[in-house]
Amino acid sequence: MNDDDRAGEFGPIYLPALQRIRDIWLELEPLVDETGYDDAVAPTELQISLSDGLGDAESARLDIQWSELGMYSFHYVDSDDVNWRFDCHPNTHSPEIHFHPPPEAATTDAELSCIDVTEVSLVTRAVHAMWRAAYDSDDVDQLNSASNPP
Repeated sequence: MNDDDRAGEFGPIYLPALQRIRDIWLELEPLVDETGYDDAVAPTELQISLSDGLGDAESARLDIQWSELGMYSFHYVDSDDVNWRFDCHPNTHSPEIHFHPPPEAATTDAELSCIDVTEVSLVTRAVHAMWRAAYDSDDVDQLNSASNPP
């Protein structure tokens, strides 16, 4: 996600939230290959690499931001260049909590997110549950289909 997708304040990155998100993914997901931050001194994004992706993708990565204001972005991209993301931020194109569907996660295609929770651990578990449902069923339509996960 880029700043052009946002309207209003996103807020500074909240490192304890990114650490919690990392720990939850490491706990829940055996396909996590490695985790890291975009900058060791002043991180703005957590990156989680997966050893497999949706469909025929051989690998995938989640780029995650979480702000002190509770705004977030979970952006998935894989080796087949499929993108999708769950976001919560002020914008002019959709509800504040929204989902950008695959394959491009285009700003103009945003729709209401099935994730209603707002606490960092619950949002993380919900995003993981949606990714895992799509992965296990080999069906990207599962990504935004649950009723208030987790």
